[in-house]
Amino acid sequence: MNNYLQNDSAQAAVLLEQIKVQSLAYLENLSNRPTTADVQVETTDQLNSEGVGTANALQQFNDRFEKVMVASSGPRYWGFVTGGTTPAAIAGDWLATVYDQNTQTANGQGDISAIIEKETIQLLLNLLNLPADFLGGFVTGATMSNFTCLGVARQWVGKVLNKDFAKEGVSPADIKIFSATPHSSSIKALSMLGIGSSNYIRVKTVEGNREALDIDDLQNKIHELNGKPFILISSAGTVNTVDFDDFNAIAQLKNKYNFFWHIDAAFGAFAACSPKYKHLVDGWQHADSITIDCHKWLNVPYENGCWLIKEKHKLLQVETFQNSNAPYLGDPLEHFSYLNFLPENSRRLKALPVWFSLIAYGKNGYKDIVENCIGMAKQFGNFIQQQKALELLAPVRLNTVCFTLNEQEEQSRVQTLLENINASGRIFMTATVYKGRIAIRAAFVNWRTSISDIDIAIEVVEEELQKMYSQLNLY
Repeated sequence: MNNYLQNDSAQAAVLLEQIKVQSLAYLENLSNRPTTADVQVETTDQLNSEGVGTANALQQFNDRFEKVMVASSGPRYWGFVTGGTTPAAIAGDWLATVYDQNTQTANGQGDISAIIEKETIQLLLNLLNLPADFLGGFVTGATMSNFTCLGVARQWVGKVLNKDFAKEGVSPADIKIFSATPHSSSIKALSMLGIGSSNYIRVKTVEGNREALDIDDLQNKIHELNGKPFILISSAGTVNTVDFDDFNAIAQLKNKYNFFWHIDAAFGAFAACSPKYKHLVDGWQHADSITIDCHKWLNVPYENGCWLIKEKHKLLQVETFQNSNAPYLGDPLEHFSYLNFLPENSRRLKALPVWFSLIAYGKNGYKDIVENCIGMAKQFGNFIQQQKALELLAPVRLNTVCFTLNEQEEQSRVQTLLENINASGRIFMTATVYKGRIAIRAAFVNWRTSISDIDIAIEVVEEELQKMYSQLNLY
């Protein structure tokens, strides 16, 4: 055995203790750690022939990279809808690495970790008040979840047209897709599926300050298809203003027309955890598929998305994702293997951090997380509304605040304002465009965020506004 491997194996307890101590120090100082990195890092393309062992590798990491690791899992990192990591989720993720299972079958001799994954899906359905007729599994995030769901939708369209797109290839002209405000990950999925990122028909949004689809316009577009099958991509929480499509109205349309209904509920799904906000997802149980992103509001580590697809589509799903050299015989649920239900052939036990967190905190725990985040978003939104230099671009419907500088002629200064806010290292937000206006977006999904973090954010924004306008005597 290699000397370094042998030594590391013998010193495993010491090494893991070092990692534990360093990890705890990071977590305990998370609120004070910068949210923005402004450090030059020297990199190398030369690999040491002999290696240096884990202790020295850790030292190199700490010397060169650790200081540039931003507090993206912290309470004031409000960019990209980035969640945190609960203690239970960290425990589950650590153990997923230690046990290193390739999660596939629920009843094979080589590995039974899929039992944990299937149980976790049932717990997640229960948390979200969804029926048990959804199959589910874990992928890397919302992009691969949308890819998985829309892959099945593509196969569904083919079957209605007496075609097998999985075997014969895609005919984009045969696939009609409607959506009002699709997330970029859905558009990317259309590209990867061979349908084409521009091959969808945009439905009008509801009049007023809304991003939800207009049901009347959708129905008019359906009529124009003259009975042809189509795919509907709808939203449970748009990325800028967290708007929700009218799922009850869509469900009524589904009773009249033949279409595959997919909901992108990457983070909006967790409105279902709160009695105050669960009405936003009324009717979503009738969808054919749903995307969930657990590394957002569920607060588990990154690379943890979930697809939910109605069990009635199981054969279409297997036709889409089974290995071509291993055709499935009989009922795929009798000899269940995730190998035949999702894109990856090899996967780690992504379900374990979700399982730990759900078991540890239960329904009330996630109700508290969701409602606290919404409360913090509303507090920050109230501050924005009160500033004469700022404009809240949409109501704070759930957990995202979208705002800009008040005067149209000040659009050129929005990016500068954001860069200065982020450069403080005390808060991080991201740029966006909403209804043609350059804007700033703050997304609240971290379980750690408290009113003291809102106070810090308010202080930073006020300071940067004063700096920006002091010379113009406008603030």
